[in-house]
Amino acid sequence: MNKNAFRQLSYGVYVVSTWDKGRATGCTANSAMQITSDPATVAVSINHDNYTNQCIQATGKFAISILGEHSDPGIIGTFGFQSGKDVDKFEQVEQAVKGCLPVVADACAYIVCDVIDKMETSTHTVFLGKVTDADILKKDDPMTYAYYHNVVKGKSPKNAPTYLPEENGDASGDGRKYVCSICGYEYEGDTPFAELPEDYRCPVCKQPKSAFVEK
Repeated sequence: MNKNAFRQLSYGVYVVSTWDKGRATGCTANSAMQITSDPATVAVSINHDNYTNQCIQATGKFAISILGEHSDPGIIGTFGFQSGKDVDKFEQVEQAVKGCLPVVADACAYIVCDVIDKMETSTHTVFLGKVTDADILKKDDPMTYAYYHNVVKGKSPKNAPTYLPEENGDASGDGRKYVCSICGYEYEGDTPFAELPEDYRCPVCKQPKSAFVEK
């Protein structure tokens, strides 16, 4: 089976959020879809290992922040490459409260849901949500998963439904390539001998130069 075929499906880049005993928390996701239009219903897939999963189970509510092409790519790293159990992610990202749930202020739109059903797989929970609120936050093109990979040069978190362990990136050119050991972001120099700048920080997970290894 060639798992690369799955990359031909359409995906977006989202932050799925909820409350953790009064504290905002969430994780990045790329599997969200509208199921019905009337009543408006959507589904999201969240890994069992994601702390957000158990928080949604406890609250019975979740919000989807739809990231745009001009959203700060650091949001993806903040919510995708660290655990909400250990880190207050919304302390690093501006939030807004919509429909009584926290959402990312730098998103292009949001959807708020009450959980009405769920399905368990071996690795993920698929939450089915009745939409209770939704709106546009700013004019922007939604970030597709292809855009995230090809333009932002980001990688999938290991808990993502679309994670492929064999993915090696698509960077091309003659420059020296450096890979972030935390999130997999690839930096390519402009010339064959270009060094990674001393003050460079990963645009996805904000790690310093020391987190990069030459590819």
